[in-house]
Amino acid sequence: MADIKRIAREQLAVQGGAALSLRAIARELGIVSSAMYRYVPSRDELLTMLIEDAYNAVGDVAEAADAACERADVVGRWKAIGTAVRAWAVAVPSEYALIYGSPVPGYAAPPDRTITPGTRVTRLLIGVISEADSAYAGPNPVMAPPVREDVRGIRESLGVRGDDDLVARAVLAWTAVFGLISFELFGQFAGGVHDPAAHFDHQLDRLALLVGLA
Repeated sequence: MADIKRIAREQLAVQGGAALSLRAIARELGIVSSAMYRYVPSRDELLTMLIEDAYNAVGDVAEAADAACERADVVGRWKAIGTAVRAWAVAVPSEYALIYGSPVPGYAAPPDRTITPGTRVTRLLIGVISEADSAYAGPNPVMAPPVREDVRGIRESLGVRGDDDLVARAVLAWTAVFGLISFELFGQFAGGVHDPAAHFDHQLDRLALLVGLA
């Protein structure tokens, strides 16, 4: 299985998830394609395994970065988590793309296997915000009922504290972190951002202010 996953990740890096092929992996291993099914019943199952591994890999580095900080240093924890996630993504962009890029045509990730690992980083980021004493003093826009219902659902599903407006700001900040990383890796900053690491660090500071970390 280790060799199968290694070769599959090499395929991802070169061709992307849509081109993942059990037959090609079997050829590289030097076995007949039918022998692959002793280990992996389908391409979709292999994709699910790779997605689980990727979510857990980025979750591990984010949790380790958070654990290395003082609990009371909420800004330091916020920045450490964000920086660790970006470093992981830059090191393995194909695995980042598998979980945060375009969906693989014809494949649907099973929620019972991917939601829990897939929300590890989200829980950390929103958890740090909810643990802090909010210093946000700006106005909040009126929240339409459907938005308020969604925000409350997010708060309940992730088990975080905070009022609706704080959770809404946290969702904006969390998605902005991944948006910055995606723009960098997928070339959307080309010609405009010349030092992505410095830019990302600066925007983490801005996001910390946005959500009221102090």
